[in-house]
Amino acid sequence: MDRPLSGIRVIGVEQYISGPYCTLLLADAGAEVIKIERPGSGDPRRAMPPFVEKNGVSKAVGFMAYNRNKKSLALDLRSDEGKDIYKKLVACSDVVVENIRPGSMKKMGLGYDDLKEINPRLVCAFISGFGRLPGFLGPYSGRPAFDIVAEAMSGIMHLVGFEDKPPSWTIYGMADIYSGLVTAYGIQQALFMRQRTGQGQLVDSSMLDNMISLNESMIALYSAVGQSAHRGRPRNLYPRGAYKTKDGYIALNVPDNIIWRRLCEAMGREDLIEDERASTGTARAANADFLHPIIEDWLAPMTRADAVDDLNGRGIPTGPVNTVEDIFADPQVEARGILMTVEDPDVGDIQFARTPPHLSSAPTLPARAAPGLGQHTRPILQDLLGYAPGEVDRLASVGVVQTGD
Repeated sequence: MDRPLSGIRVIGVEQYISGPYCTLLLADAGAEVIKIERPGSGDPRRAMPPFVEKNGVSKAVGFMAYNRNKKSLALDLRSDEGKDIYKKLVACSDVVVENIRPGSMKKMGLGYDDLKEINPRLVCAFISGFGRLPGFLGPYSGRPAFDIVAEAMSGIMHLVGFEDKPPSWTIYGMADIYSGLVTAYGIQQALFMRQRTGQGQLVDSSMLDNMISLNESMIALYSAVGQSAHRGRPRNLYPRGAYKTKDGYIALNVPDNIIWRRLCEAMGREDLIEDERASTGTARAANADFLHPIIEDWLAPMTRADAVDDLNGRGIPTGPVNTVEDIFADPQVEARGILMTVEDPDVGDIQFARTPPHLSSAPTLPARAAPGLGQHTRPILQDLLGYAPGEVDRLASVGVVQTGD
């Protein structure tokens, strides 16, 4: 079955997470993704723990997760012959995704201006910490960045944690994952525009921009009413957070007085509906120390499952705070097929999180294992670019490429 991007060829000059996750989304959508890797070492995530080991073979789980459904071309872009191969590949491709240090490719004569001369229809997507589009460069544009830097500078870290504790990061790689998602969205916009104009363009994805957009509520709150959001309890609504039951925690959110009334009725505390300490979200937030024990005392004798069923039955959206073991055992997760199985030829079956969303006309994703370093070098050079087998052997012997055979 064809996927939405079947027939689109993507080159990934990528490493770590943001670029690989972007091209994973495109690969899952049906694009042919050719991952460019340095001969000998490849993507640094090939050497980063944790590792899965079987039959004497060790593989990095993070690399396997973000690079399935791709091809690996091990190519030395610093060599003249490597650059020539790359340019030939650009000439017959649709998209380039790049997330290495800003300016690195330009110094090698492989920047956007160079590539668009080779292929005016090329969509070139740059993921960087602070943006690379001319006319929108700032004082930080040349800096490298990791995900935690973008979380910090976007204000997100300022909001995560407790009032009396230092700022905290969220989940590992969130800024990378979200930036990969935003970039894939931008690429598809550019491809759609190309259908009308016949021209490619530059997609400029800044991790800082992306995380500030994700933190939109903080921006709007300050702009509209001058409030500066801080770690800890919200100032304008309550309850919101994790609440303890007999066997774990549930997530509870009460955004308005309609849901508050339902919660009070569930607890048998109708007296709190009109209590001045709880009659508005702002009042509830100011009196959280009074209300929190009431809610947890009511939940204390209940299991998570009983609390979730009771509250959802009353129109109060609630869910358990799951561990990973809970996720693997969840019938909703199973029904949705969120955990997809990928069969690796060396280490066997491993389950990974499926990239969203489901499409009714193409609901099944490809599930090819992440490639070995240089696994597809020979077929790409011979079958796609027309190199003779002996020439590929010569290029491999001088270190311009690495083959998987």
